[in-house]
Amino acid sequence: MGDRLSPQDVLNALRAVRDSHLQNDIVSLGFVKDIEVGDRQVSILMQTASPARNQLVANIKQIVQGLGVSDVEVRVTDPAPPTQHGKSKLIPLVKSTVAVASGKGGVGKSTVAANLAIALERAGARVGLMDTDVYGPSIPVLMGGDKPPIVVEGKIEPPLAYGVKLISMAYFLPKDEAVIWRGPMLHKTIQQFLGDVRWGELDYLIIDLPPGTGDIQLSLSQTIPLTGAAIVSTPQDLALTVASKAITMFQKLNVPVLGIIENMSYYACPHCGHREDIFGHGGAREAARKLGLPFLGEIPLDPVIRVQSDAGKPVALDGGSVNGKAFQEVAAALAEQVSLANQQAISIE
Repeated sequence: MGDRLSPQDVLNALRAVRDSHLQNDIVSLGFVKDIEVGDRQVSILMQTASPARNQLVANIKQIVQGLGVSDVEVRVTDPAPPTQHGKSKLIPLVKSTVAVASGKGGVGKSTVAANLAIALERAGARVGLMDTDVYGPSIPVLMGGDKPPIVVEGKIEPPLAYGVKLISMAYFLPKDEAVIWRGPMLHKTIQQFLGDVRWGELDYLIIDLPPGTGDIQLSLSQTIPLTGAAIVSTPQDLALTVASKAITMFQKLNVPVLGIIENMSYYACPHCGHREDIFGHGGAREAARKLGLPFLGEIPLDPVIRVQSDAGKPVALDGGSVNGKAFQEVAAALAEQVSLANQQAISIE
């Protein structure tokens, strides 16, 4: 068997193993790092943080055993931390910048951004969260960030909330005052939030964008090299149609689209467990498949998320809860795509 079966034979067979979250096979995703073929054993090294890793291991063993191998060993390691590339002079110590965007308002984008930041921090990463929605800044409320920033040696020291560094226009505006700004002012604000804030060393800077495809999105893309963008949508057709416009915008700006997140995916009754697909279900997953983009996961529609968000206590703080686990899974899928995007950027450089 050892003379007839080669590592390339095994690799070709593994193209049949698909990650259900990322909507692609494990070879194309770069998960397979090493294959050793012995007389009676095949050993495979896979590097991934995918939430589906246990199922992937089972599927790999089934596929390879189908080649006539009885002893299949699959070792799984976590991806390497984000590698700094395309350094920005404004934020030279930030390894990866992830924009969280949506085509329209009302899809829970800021809530998703806040909880992703928490989930990544809880996974051991150094995380910053930048609220660029100057018209409706909500991150300080969602994160319980009541402590304002201070100025240290001419730079803004961002406050910490649950281990995450925060900055938002909400800290600099009188309460309930409306922002009526045009492009140049917005561009200056983006530059200040990046260059005048002491972010320090970060693995991820999560950037909560305003909804739509306006001046801030353009200014951000022109100011720093973004690692990529995650698109938040709800399941219904209208939200997905509008989300596709945001995807097209990032593609035109040469910003990698890391994937789609389906928020308010379903409602599960807390009393009887009955599941109701209020806005439909699976629309974002299907849209991701048609667009050839990763599907990063789904977040339920749960009143608990709203209540805790209003109280400044993101549900991702409780990793053992149903909602906390949902955000953990999406954050792991997002981290996977960030790692792949960074690897691809390095190979291009």
